[in-house]
Amino acid sequence: MTDLLESLRPSGAVGGLENTPDESVAWHFGDPFGEQRAATTSAAVVDRSHRGVIALTGDERLSWLNTISSQFVTDLADGHSAENLSLDGNGRVEDHFVLTELDKTTWIDTEGSRAEPLAAFLQKMVFWAKVEVAARPDLSVLTLIGPATRTGAIAHLLQIPNEATVYDAGQLPDGGFWRVMPALGEHASIETIDLIVPTDQLIEWWSSLTAVGARPAGMWTYEALRVPSLRPRLGIDSDERTIPHEVNWIGTPDELGAVHLNKGCYRGQETVARVHNLGKPPRQMVLLHLDGSAEHRPATGDPVTVGGRAVGRVGTVVDHFEYGPIALALIKRGIPSDTQLDISGASAAIDPSSVPADDRVQAGRAAIDKLKGR
Repeated sequence: MTDLLESLRPSGAVGGLENTPDESVAWHFGDPFGEQRAATTSAAVVDRSHRGVIALTGDERLSWLNTISSQFVTDLADGHSAENLSLDGNGRVEDHFVLTELDKTTWIDTEGSRAEPLAAFLQKMVFWAKVEVAARPDLSVLTLIGPATRTGAIAHLLQIPNEATVYDAGQLPDGGFWRVMPALGEHASIETIDLIVPTDQLIEWWSSLTAVGARPAGMWTYEALRVPSLRPRLGIDSDERTIPHEVNWIGTPDELGAVHLNKGCYRGQETVARVHNLGKPPRQMVLLHLDGSAEHRPATGDPVTVGGRAVGRVGTVVDHFEYGPIALALIKRGIPSDTQLDISGASAAIDPSSVPADDRVQAGRAAIDKLKGR
């Protein structure tokens, strides 16, 4: 249980369910749908201090990290961020993390349960490189969501430049840093800003943000906006078989993604390149609309079936203030969007707009066809 959650209980904070990734932070403040609405119309602040923070220092930190992860970071400029993956030898996702280069330090934050394993892996891979890896429990994450996060008194408090765009970052006035992340929800106006602040200032920061107009909101709000955005969460929307192509971590020409397709060798690169150039991912992540009247409420890990045959697994399940119960799921590629799905007796429908286009002709496949005269 975080000190912030305990300090917020008198103001109505309810912690996450036991034995879930979010049990140590506020899940809601008594009005979850009102909190979600505030995040889409004004500004809300969410406690994400259960994420783990790691610092990389040393002259070779970026060139070294570039060799062991999926993102091209060798030339990452000061004041910029990126999403990144650590893959196993078969190209399956082991870790997803966000990194920010600032003042000769590369800051990494990830799911709390993966912070220690990720730090241990990074330390093991240092060898002779001029890099130092250090866990930083003295830093915590808060997240602002909404179209008013960079206006008025909030903007004055944070002092984020007007020209800052997605993945830009900068120092906060009293320590720590801000980072602009991709918008949550369906509109670019619902801006998302992470604040990585000293842990001993967490309560002070929360009080300052709410005093200037940010509405207190729980992780329920963050998750409810993340799911329709088709932004996966490590260990919930991914499993031990997940490859980046299945969960939108490859990115598009307009988004940086977490995988750079034109960089040098790294662990798992062969699978990434082979699927991108020659094949198709075996599964795809889609948005499901759930039957809210069913006795059984789907849960993370439940099998998704069609006619009694398993075709996938459920990821995040959450109630949205407009859409009702929704979920992310990994299902077999090629399942038609009008297929009626079943999850332990509860019906589910695929949101057609979430089904990724499957008409791209891969460069490698086109070259093979050309050689064969097709």
